[in-house]
Amino acid sequence: MILAAGRGTRLAPLTDTVPKPLVPVAGRPFLEHILDFLRAGGIEQVVLNLHHLGQRIVDHLGDGSRFGVAVRYSWENPILDTGGGIKHAEPLLRGEPFVVVNGDSLLEVRLRDFVAWHEARRGVVTMAVRPDPDAARYGLVEVDQDDRVRRVTGQPPAVAGAPPVRRFMFPGLHVFEPTIFDWMAPEGAYSVTRVTYPALIAAGVPVHAWVTTARWINIDTPAALASADVELRRQPFRF
Repeated sequence: MILAAGRGTRLAPLTDTVPKPLVPVAGRPFLEHILDFLRAGGIEQVVLNLHHLGQRIVDHLGDGSRFGVAVRYSWENPILDTGGGIKHAEPLLRGEPFVVVNGDSLLEVRLRDFVAWHEARRGVVTMAVRPDPDAARYGLVEVDQDDRVRRVTGQPPAVAGAPPVRRFMFPGLHVFEPTIFDWMAPEGAYSVTRVTYPALIAAGVPVHAWVTTARWINIDTPAALASADVELRRQPFRF
């Protein structure tokens, strides 16, 4: 699933007429770089959630055959944030494990390696994490020595005597087992990292962290977009 419903307000006025995932980066819509990543990782079916200028994305991707994948769409009105958006797409995702990526960021990793690591641990969810001096600005992820996530953005509250943790940022890549839907509120707008993950951790359900130092880009702001364009032109990502 590609999270593609956001308004991209920090990129306005560009995103007043172009949905953020279609903003050009290194000569191509950013969404096409994401599809390259997913296809290289063996993904054949892709779900996108849509809201702001969603029809522009449908017009560009169609059924996905031009890009080597089968694409389906999950429309939202109103917009449902990450957790609500994933839950709303359950009819298109249920029954098998699925990867979720942000529609405005990209991590240079082998997706097959990430999924294999997740499968070996037999958990409900694994999130990719990476060290970053500005980790707190992106939402701090605290991970123990056994690669279990203990807190995300300060939740759940710290417990006395808890094991020491390492601090990372979350670059927007995770993989879920279909049982994740049992832990998600049935409706409404909410964040999967700020609501669903803390609920899992508080209940003692293992949330695993796959640590990587891979290159990461995002297009959240004009400065980040310009930097991503320079980076991909200088050295395209290899998956």
